[in-house]
This record gives sequence, C-alpha cells and structure tokens, in this order.
Amino acid sequence: MRYKVKFRRRREGKTNYYRRREMIKSGLPRLVVRRTNRYIIAQVVVPKVMGDEVVVSATSKELVDFGWKGGLKNTSSAYLVGLIIGYKALLKGVKKAILDIGLHRPIKGARIFAVLKGALDAGLEVPHGEEILPDEDRIGGKHIAEYAEKLKGENETLYKARFSQYLAKGLDPVELPKHFDEVRDKIKSYYMGWFKKMNIEIPQEAEEE
Repeated sequence: MRYKVKFRRRREGKTNYYRRREMIKSGLPRLVVRRTNRYIIAQVVVPKVMGDEVVVSATSKELVDFGWKGGLKNTSSAYLVGLIIGYKALLKGVKKAILDIGLHRPIKGARIFAVLKGALDAGLEVPHGEEILPDEDRIGGKHIAEYAEKLKGENETLYKARFSQYLAKGLDPVELPKHFDEVRDKIKSYYMGWFKKMNIEIPQEAEEE
C-alpha cells in the first residue's frame, strides 16, 4: 500500500479535516473556540471558496474593558467570552451555529464548553447535550472562592502567593462570584443597549439569562 501524507495542518495538530468537512456540510456557521496558554478565543466563522470568513470574534482580553479582574483563561472568563461572542453574533444576524472545538478533547465541564454556555445564554442556538456544560457554581468561580477562603484561614502566606495576581489587581478571590456577577451584568447591559440602538429584537434567552 502507498503511504498517503496527511495535510500539513493535520500533521501540525491544528485541523481535523474529517470533522471540518462534516461541520461545513451542516450549512451552519461555526462557533470556533480555542484556548491558548494565556487567553480564551472565540470566533463565528462561515466557509468561503477562498477560505474561512470570520464574522465576529471575541477574546478574554476584552473582559478587562468591562472591569474584569480575574484570570483570563479560567472557566469564569471562558463563560464571559461566550456571552460576548453570542451577543456579537446575534447583532450580525447569526442566530444559529455549530460548535467547533478543533482538536480539543470534549471533556465534560471543560472551559471550551463554558464558552458554549455563555453563547447559549446570550441567545445563540448551538446544538449540544446539556450534560457537557459546566455547572453554575463552577462558572461563577465558587470553587475558587471556597478554596481561597479555606487557604486564607490556614496559611495566609501561601494564600497571598497562590492568589498574587488577583490581589495585585485589587480583587479578593473570596469575592470572585460577586465580581463575576457584576461583570456579567455589565456585559449584558452593554449589548442590550446595542440591540435597542440597532432596533434588533432581543432574544428571549438573553432577557431571561
């Protein structure tokens, strides 16, 4: 048998062409979610003959503009990125998409699916199974707050070392769930204003979220 060399991007571990073909056959835009060592990145992409066209994009770097002081690659920030990309997609007329996680392993409750949860809460329709989504406590950072509170009472030196980045930004990690709610409300309020300004119907899911 002759050996067939795989496409370059497959050799580099960047693209699964079989999955990509199946997603394109769906006829839906792709909600592309990726994570790097520093950020969470989301894009809504439509396939074109000359290559993919990015309709809208969002990264966790944008969260700073809404006052976010938490990490930029954790579950909470992933959800907020999903919320932003969902609102942006709807403002561009994209109401339904199919999730593209690339070569990431589909692990239940993973940050990739926190982005999906955010997009769903914004009102974007994406086929999925409810069991893969992270729970509300994890999205809000409750587990981080509980660990921080426990560590603060047992070993304050270690607490300050472990959460130095939070403390440097002026955020007590124990208050992370409250801070998360505040930033989520800011994002929602900002994009609801754009829906009204552009005279676009606000999705029911976004109003209820």
